Amino acid sequence: GLGLKEAKDLVEAGGKAVKEGVSKAEAEKIKAQLVEVGADVEIK
Repeated sequence: GLGLKEAKDLVEAGGKAVKEGVSKAEAEKIKAQLVEVGADVEIK
């Protein structure tokens, strides 16, 4: 998973793929972690 600093850096950078080729369940788990620290997340 991502630590707080990594998640914060991604939020501030904006518009970046975090992980590709994962299952929907894994994508939802990652999304929940990022949303928790304030990210806007879109799963494609």
